[in-house]
Amino acid sequence: MTTEHGTGHAAPANATEYIQHHLTHLQDANHTFNLDTFWISLVLGFVFLGMFYMAAKRATPGVPGKLQNFVEWIMELVNDTVNSAFHAKSAVIAPLAITIFVWVWLMNAMDFLPVDLLPRVLEFFGVYNLRVVPTADVNHTFGMSIGVLLCIIGFSIKAKGIGGWGKELFTAPFHAHGPVAIILLAPVNFIFQMLELLAKPISLSLRLFGNMYAGELIFILIALLPWWAQWLLGGPWAIFHILIVTLQAFVFMALTVVYLSLAVEKH
Repeated sequence: MTTEHGTGHAAPANATEYIQHHLTHLQDANHTFNLDTFWISLVLGFVFLGMFYMAAKRATPGVPGKLQNFVEWIMELVNDTVNSAFHAKSAVIAPLAITIFVWVWLMNAMDFLPVDLLPRVLEFFGVYNLRVVPTADVNHTFGMSIGVLLCIIGFSIKAKGIGGWGKELFTAPFHAHGPVAIILLAPVNFIFQMLELLAKPISLSLRLFGNMYAGELIFILIALLPWWAQWLLGGPWAIFHILIVTLQAFVFMALTVVYLSLAVEKH
């Protein structure tokens, strides 16, 4: 039975409407921006900054607390990854990798909240559409991957200079000797370089989006089952999803480090 809300929004009447309802973003009046993705990712970004700031302020050389232990474990994990994949010197790469890993993990972990929890709470404030997993929004994952693309270009120019990077675009991966061969291979090299450059952010964004969208959809389908079946199936899936959430955050971070390492190396 369909029930009407005070603003004229109807509650989902069947399974199809329920799924569509939970896959509909909260958007601005012009349907241009996904406001739920923006605000949730922004709040989680401040949660990350606040947590690490508190850990830094409370850090002690003596017996560390639980928060300090947790933060130090994350930093060691990321630092080992950076040291094994990035062999140049950079004061930016480690903080960038830590930010990516923790921020992406927090956004992925929003999938652990009950499907109807936040949407039901916000209904009291007149908000009837909400998707709580920012990384299940392809616009957000593409936005992050574009940021990685800009970092790749920036690291390349800093390491090789604008002239060296521009030269590499036309002389690699197929190296030639002699002016005629160089001129003939320049368009081919440029096309391959552009394909390689664009493939990196596309693969980054679609990998993260695909895994998190699938996880979100499975939780929505489980929520349609009777309550006893929700606990029976939802529990094991949530436990398995912890691995997916963590692995996808790590993969996004690790591939970013690898791409930046390749950007500063010469062909």
